[in-house]
Amino acid sequence: MLRYALRRGGWTVVQLAVLSVVVFLLTDLLPGDAATVDFNEQAGLDQVAQLREQMGLDRPAAERFADWAHGLLTGDLGTSLVGGGPVSGVLARSVTATAALAAVTILLLVPLAVVIGLVTGLRAGSRTDRVVSAVTLTLTSVPDFVLALLLVALFSLRLGWLPSTWVGADDLWWQRPELFVLPVAVLLARTVCVLSRQIRAGTLTSLNAGYTVQARRLGVPPVRLVLRHLLPNAAVPGVQELARTGDHLLGGVLVVEAVFAVPGTATALVEAVQNRDVPTVQALTLTLAAVACLLNLAADLVSRRLAPRTEVLR
Repeated sequence: MLRYALRRGGWTVVQLAVLSVVVFLLTDLLPGDAATVDFNEQAGLDQVAQLREQMGLDRPAAERFADWAHGLLTGDLGTSLVGGGPVSGVLARSVTATAALAAVTILLLVPLAVVIGLVTGLRAGSRTDRVVSAVTLTLTSVPDFVLALLLVALFSLRLGWLPSTWVGADDLWWQRPELFVLPVAVLLARTVCVLSRQIRAGTLTSLNAGYTVQARRLGVPPVRLVLRHLLPNAAVPGVQELARTGDHLLGGVLVVEAVFAVPGTATALVEAVQNRDVPTVQALTLTLAAVACLLNLAADLVSRRLAPRTEVLR
């Protein structure tokens, strides 16, 4: 297990190093820069050139990458070209809202998906299984923005029970749980369906496995059979799917943040791209990429721990 963890950890470090180069190159290819955005079409070339020199945008790409990479290693994400403040401040403000939304979703997602997946897997072919399968297939086929608009129209506009957006919420938005209800409901709708179906499939596979049959022959109690033998192996595909779900949630949840005006990572990233605030774009993009790599690393390690005979290939 230790050798596997070290090997996967080494590959994660290599992935992050490659991603840092890719992120810098892609952001450097963005048309225009912060200097040209600040001026209108009537501005003189001398003014634009002077501002580009002040921002350090006239330096060679290799020199700018070396400074940026050195800053990453020392914890300095640079200075925003638009606001003038540290990029770490922009990152902290935007990631906080997105991480809070994703954390609440995952805390509800895991128990719901495990219970639904186990129940439908253990009762495969029953009426409960057919009803749940029909509902999950229906919810999976509904786009997130359509479901979000439907929920807003019903619970906000018609019934008036819940706020439709986060607009007007002050810095104490984390003390207002009603703001999370509709966004979390939209995020849960698809993810619960996909994750529960993965656990259901794993449950069906584990039910027919030799160790389960042998445990039944030995008279292992049903509860112990499910918790000690069935669930760990059935959860392996679910853990991998949970990592991909985490990528989706922490990747900005663009649709949800746009519909509900959540001041999160996706909103900050769109604004930074529009303003050609390259340091902020680089920091946000690399942070999301790093989180995705770490989530997949954690999923591989958990899967290996749950089912040591299963070699997770990437």
